[in-house]
Amino acid sequence: MTPLDVPSPIDLKDPQTAREWAAAALERRPARPVFFEAHAQVLRQHFAGPCRVLELASGPGFLAQHVLSALPEVQMLLLDNSLAMHELARERLGTLGARAEFVLCDMGQADALNELGHIDAVLTHQAVHELRHKRHALGLHQRVRALLAGQGVYVVCDHFYGPGGQKNDQLYMTVDEQAQALRDAGFAHVQRVHQEQGLVLHTASDA
Repeated sequence: MTPLDVPSPIDLKDPQTAREWAAAALERRPARPVFFEAHAQVLRQHFAGPCRVLELASGPGFLAQHVLSALPEVQMLLLDNSLAMHELARERLGTLGARAEFVLCDMGQADALNELGHIDAVLTHQAVHELRHKRHALGLHQRVRALLAGQGVYVVCDHFYGPGGQKNDQLYMTVDEQAQALRDAGFAHVQRVHQEQGLVLHTASDA
């Protein structure tokens, strides 16, 4: 029997809920800026010049703000299924938004990554579990690998299940399960970069 998806307790498409979530997010996870810088550092290590970066489930623009500020040659595509979150991201980015394109789409849709053009790197932060069951992660990772076409890098940060992390083993993967899902998707090189406050960040690439 196929496991049931885990319902979300909140509706981030609702403007008020989205704004309340964004206001509390950094307070709940004070280490998030450390992870944002880890994303930026991976991009520095892989790209010496301009690059086109896709962020999946980009939310209110926290990560995009950090990356665009830290790396002035980066262009970003921000993909999210919530118009409310895109509006918050536009507010947050201000003039940095001139280097961002907003795509209204659900990353879990099979065709969500089609027709985005050339992408050098894909980032996602605290979002893979929003597929609402861990069994969906493999399909997402496979689609990202196909999009990258053997080039670039995939940077994945999410909550993990187990000691120091979350308690729902249907929604969240262990640290090892997260790495294995990336390997199972076909990525040749998978590395754990940082782990703190119930979050872990991996990189995956073929090059």
